[in-house]
Amino acid sequence: MYLVTGATAHFGRQAVEALLAAGHPVRALTRDPSQAGLPEGVELAQADLTKPETLPAALAGVRGILLVLQYGMDPAPLLAAAQEAGVGRIVFLSSGAVVDGVEVQPDVIAQYHADVERAVQESGLEWTVLRLLFPAINSLTFAMQLAGGDVIRAPYTQAAFTAIHELDVADVAVATLTGDGHTGQTYSLTGPESLTQADQVRILGQALDRPLTVEDLAPEPVLEQMSAFMDPAFIGALFGLMAATVGKPAEVNDTVERITGHKPRTYAQWATDHAKDF
Repeated sequence: MYLVTGATAHFGRQAVEALLAAGHPVRALTRDPSQAGLPEGVELAQADLTKPETLPAALAGVRGILLVLQYGMDPAPLLAAAQEAGVGRIVFLSSGAVVDGVEVQPDVIAQYHADVERAVQESGLEWTVLRLLFPAINSLTFAMQLAGGDVIRAPYTQAAFTAIHELDVADVAVATLTGDGHTGQTYSLTGPESLTQADQVRILGQALDRPLTVEDLAPEPVLEQMSAFMDPAFIGALFGLMAATVGKPAEVNDTVERITGHKPRTYAQWATDHAKDF
């Protein structure tokens, strides 16, 4: 049995479906099973990572965990319960913002994920870390603007990313969780090409058959507005990560293909797959 946390959100849901499609028994951890909306055949475990007393039952008979965490959540109760339950393996979905070989990370996003990576590595379980930065699914934030017109207004439209399809993340997660040879490995996951935000909007427009254009906004007013209702340190870190990629092609690697045996899906494929969401 494989357990997936964050099973009703992005990445967790796709991993649950991929495990099920591959014929693996899968248990989805959720606080409200009645709202999970997962496919038939998925076992639902009602539990809460912030309530340690709910975890032993969810972990009974589990051989491996895919750990998908909401930013800021403490993994310690789950890791302790997993060790007690005799879980053998854990795969953690981390952030590409983490910098190796430094005592203090450059921002709060990197620091949080580095701290969780360390906790996972010290848990006593076999571990694998998957790092990704700016996945393609982040483009769903464009949907609200597109409901009112064909112009995307955003800071850092020339920031370059290797947008990775969430199905490729799920495929890698399943392979590392259920296969051999990945213990103690940290993998950076990328899509097949470096694209700026403006490139992504252009490709999305082709998928939607709409003449989409971009307008670059000054980041400071946007940062100030977003900081009024989101964690300022988190938003500042996110903007810093984007600023650092302006004018610099993002690094592309072959990790997805090496681990899964297939080439990563393109952003154009992602846009086609999600056209209905816009």
